[in-house]
Amino acid sequence: MNRIQIPPVVKNLLIINVLFFAATYVMQSKGIQLAFYLGAFYYDSPLFRIWQPITYMFMHGGFTHILFNMFALYMFGGILESRWGGKRFLNFYLITGLGALALQLLVQSVEVYNITGSLMNHGAVTVDLANGMAGANLAGITQEQSNTLLEIYTAPMVGASGAIFGLLVAFGMLYPNVELYIMFIPVPVKAKYIIPVYILIELFLGVARFQGDSIAHYAHLGGALLGFILVKLWKDKNTYYDYYE
Repeated sequence: MNRIQIPPVVKNLLIINVLFFAATYVMQSKGIQLAFYLGAFYYDSPLFRIWQPITYMFMHGGFTHILFNMFALYMFGGILESRWGGKRFLNFYLITGLGALALQLLVQSVEVYNITGSLMNHGAVTVDLANGMAGANLAGITQEQSNTLLEIYTAPMVGASGAIFGLLVAFGMLYPNVELYIMFIPVPVKAKYIIPVYILIELFLGVARFQGDSIAHYAHLGGALLGFILVKLWKDKNTYYDYYE
C-alpha cells in the first residue's frame, strides 16, 4: 500500500476536512459553534438548513474523531480512487455520505412518530440557539420521551464516518484477502472477516442504544449499505492491484 501516492480527490478531501476542523476551533474561540450551522439536523428541526446534508460530512466532533476518519480515508480511499478514478470515487464518497444521513433520519423519523404520532410537529419542539435553550411542548409524553425528542431536534450529526464505512465495505468486497492489522489484535486479519464483524458490532450498538452513547451508529450502517449496493451495481471486477490479494 505504501507504493500508492495520495490521489487528488482523497488529497483534497483530507485538506477540506482539516480546514473545517480548524475553522471549528477558530470560530469556537469567538463564541460561534460551527456545528450548529454545518452539522446535519433532523429535517423538522428549526436548526435544519438545506446545505447541511453535504457540509456535515466535513465536520468532526474532536481530534480522535477526525484522526481515525482521515486515517481510514487515506488508507482505503487512495486505493479505491486509484482503481475507480477521481470522478467515480467522489460520487461514491458523497453518495455513501448522503445514504448515511438518510438512514439516520429514517430512524429518527420512526422515533419521533412513535412518541408524537407525527413526523412533523410544527414547532412543538422549540430551540433558542442564542440563549442555549430548548423545550418539547407536548402533552402526554414522559420525561424520557421529551429528552429523546430534544436530542433528535437539537443534536447535530457530524463527521465523515458514514462515507468511511462505505469505503471499508467497498474495500472488503474488492480486496477480501488483504490482511489488515487491527488495534488490540496481535495478528493480521483478512478484510473479508474483520469488516463484516465491524458492521455487526455497529448494528448491535445501534439497536442496543446504551445510555451516554452519542455515536450515530445507523449512519455508519447507512454508509455501509450504500457502499455495498454501489459496488454491486457497478459490477466492479478486480482487474487492478491484484498484488493486494
